[in-house]
Amino acid sequence: MVAIRIRRVALGTLAGGIFWVVWTRIIDNVILPSKYNFAIAHQTMLRQSRYPHFNVWWYLMLILLTYILTWVYVCVRTTLGPGPITALRVGLLIGFAMSFPFSFLLAGWMPISRVIAFWWMLMMWVGAIVATLISAWLYKEA
Repeated sequence: MVAIRIRRVALGTLAGGIFWVVWTRIIDNVILPSKYNFAIAHQTMLRQSRYPHFNVWWYLMLILLTYILTWVYVCVRTTLGPGPITALRVGLLIGFAMSFPFSFLLAGWMPISRVIAFWWMLMMWVGAIVATLISAWLYKEA
């Protein structure tokens, strides 16, 4: 059994998490502002979060999710083999599981634009895929 290199997991988590935070910022600040403003104006979305310091907590959650994805990748690489194909599988499957069902629920039941729900799904799914690929690329065995 090969020992897991915790420092490499941490490095991959940090790098993948930073990508995910930047990806989130691009979607929220470049792609969706007009949709957000419309939803706020029509009172289907709040102007301010109910939680203080929401963005800080959100970014920490994305980094925690990157850690989980990195850990899963490190664990399955012994079975599926190391490399980008295994990382892609982990990111695709876990990213889908954590993004699609909830975005589908939002699109079906919340009075917000389906475009918002779609981009939130991409925020999570693409973020999971790329964060896993980055963390896998940085993970090296001893």
